Amino acid sequence: MKAVLATIAVVLTITPALALPDYSDLPADLAKAATQYDEAQLHNDGATLNRLLADDYKLVSRAGTVLDKAQFVAHSTDPDFKLLPFTIEQPLHTVWIDGAVLGGRVDYRFVDHGKPGAQLLLFADIWAKRHGAWQVVYTQVSAAKAP
Repeated sequence: MKAVLATIAVVLTITPALALPDYSDLPADLAKAATQYDEAQLHNDGATLNRLLADDYKLVSRAGTVLDKAQFVAHSTDPDFKLLPFTIEQPLHTVWIDGAVLGGRVDYRFVDHGKPGAQLLLFADIWAKRHGAWQVVYTQVSAAKAP
């Protein structure tokens, strides 16, 4: 369970208190959706997560487990789990007409049932533009080596 909780919220988050992510290279509507997604994860905002995650969303965690949209939202809104501020290093942004990959490396910090934890992770979110709106359709998370 800790491995699942430790990977579910990593998908493209950065705290507004530190700095806004640099999405200047993205189309404006994708940049807006990505920012909303970041903020929803940091603030346990289930309604926004439900809007920005595709119904067929899947997340593959570093532990090899697969979560669907309902599981991701449930874990992301768990009151016993809190994502802590962190930054995305080595950001990866690849965009095409109706899709994008947004990812990078992150020192992912959290508090799970009162116990702090941290993991160095790589992640990639796959975004698709469906019916005029951007949604995350897939996330892959893996362990990263320390620099």
